[in-house]
Amino acid sequence: MSLHYINFNGSLIPENTNILQANNRAFRYGDGVFETMLFKDGEIRFLDLHIARLQKGMQMLQLDGAVKFDSFFIKKAAEELIRKNNMIGQKVRVRLIVYRDGDGLYTPETNASGFIFQVSRVTDPVRDKKMGLIVGLYTAHKKAYTELSCLKSNNALVYVLAGLHKKKFDYDEVLILNQEGNLCEALTSNIFVYYDKVLYTPALSEGCVEGVMRKVVMELAEEEGIPLVEAQISPEILKVADEIFVTNAVQGIQWVMGYKQKRYFNRISRVLQEKLVKGYRL
Repeated sequence: MSLHYINFNGSLIPENTNILQANNRAFRYGDGVFETMLFKDGEIRFLDLHIARLQKGMQMLQLDGAVKFDSFFIKKAAEELIRKNNMIGQKVRVRLIVYRDGDGLYTPETNASGFIFQVSRVTDPVRDKKMGLIVGLYTAHKKAYTELSCLKSNNALVYVLAGLHKKKFDYDEVLILNQEGNLCEALTSNIFVYYDKVLYTPALSEGCVEGVMRKVVMELAEEEGIPLVEAQISPEILKVADEIFVTNAVQGIQWVMGYKQKRYFNRISRVLQEKLVKGYRL
């Protein structure tokens, strides 16, 4: 197996290099944010949206150096790492972690930021587009919503536990609830529900991550004249919805085929996915 490389604060080093120190704030406190991006055909899809979210998150966490992470810097770093890992011409997932560097307990001694780039080949979706996803509902632990809930934060315990639930019951995806018991998001995606000729998605005030693909899909729905409402959504809607699909920046739109005994259509998700592929070359 060939050696795999990462970019650690500007240096390309083997992925198995020991870089973690006991005082690392990402390790001790989850003190940082990350972006997962799709690199294809020589570009990062929706890079401007990823940068805007990353810089907003860094500013909220009072991390220095947000302006450094511009389109030139991220694209150059991604291309260099992709070449180093012999992934040229492939569909690649680029993960950028930005964390607060330096010492300190809960109170940091500095707001300087460090970063890590990782790349990996994008595998095919769990199911092909003719089958759709089978999803479950994770109810053991709920996601609290605050002004920080929209961030792609390194704090991820709810997602880890939801992931264990997904693995235990062999679901393709699991849906997560917020502290009030309403639909929040999926494990790796945002949620959209089509019911009675209206497309619904949880509002940001419901605690979901401010997804890049969520924003793109909302724009596509508007272009197609599909009524869309950001709302508080009870999980009871899963029993009567016409369609459900989930979205993220790497896989685009993935339609849900079933939840328990309920089966769904995929008309709206198919229209939006075709428009996404045609217009944005995902």
